[in-house]
Amino acid sequence: MTQDLLAATTAAVRVAGARMLARYSPEARQPGLTELLAGLHENDAAVVDVLRPALAEIRPEARWLDDEHGSGPLPAGEWWLVDPVGGNVNAVHGMPDWNIGVSLVRDGRPVLGVLFFPVLDEMFTACEGGGAYLDGERLRVSAKTSLDGALAGTGQAQPGHDAALFERIAASFAAMSEAALYVRISVPVSHQLAQVAAGRMDLHWQFDNVRSHTAGVLLVQEAGGTVTDLDGGPWDLAGQGYLAAAPGVHAAALKVLGA
Repeated sequence: MTQDLLAATTAAVRVAGARMLARYSPEARQPGLTELLAGLHENDAAVVDVLRPALAEIRPEARWLDDEHGSGPLPAGEWWLVDPVGGNVNAVHGMPDWNIGVSLVRDGRPVLGVLFFPVLDEMFTACEGGGAYLDGERLRVSAKTSLDGALAGTGQAQPGHDAALFERIAASFAAMSEAALYVRISVPVSHQLAQVAAGRMDLHWQFDNVRSHTAGVLLVQEAGGTVTDLDGGPWDLAGQGYLAAAPGVHAAALKVLGA
């Protein structure tokens, strides 16, 4: 049943990706904020128009959320958590690093995740207890055991953070830059989480825990990564922040972030 559910979800996401890819142009340039915001809205709407009816047919009992910046606990039951265009701000500027993300959460626990990168034609999938895959090939996180060779990342998931959080982000970047080989700050967050799952990056941390990250978190977990809150406790959908890392660098990264 899980594999049938994953196959149907993946097919729906691929159709939505094709719809968005037809809208995307590497030549896109935004003259101002008004046009940029309109482009973001139109892209999201185009993907939702495909995914909402498709996912409702696949799992009619599951409720729907496409608030990409939403956080906090969910009522019991099943929920489709959808990020229509992760990295939408990149897409409207003609950059290729954007994706479509879907996860199915059951009683606060992710059981299925799909991230599709249409420009690269890369499909990342994960099911609880079933492993993580890229185009059908099993994923494993990095085997690194030292931060001095690690590729790390973070990102601003929500707009409008207060000054204190921006200062914390800046301080953590400085601290991790001293400890790791390279640190990037970029969006979409789900892109970085997929790279951690694939072993292309070694760790990613967030000071906010947005529900639209759930597919990426499940990918890392199912690829053998360690995902905890920033105190080292278990990751929770309603938590405040997290570290997703290869097991060999997780403890050292947690220490750096807590310094």
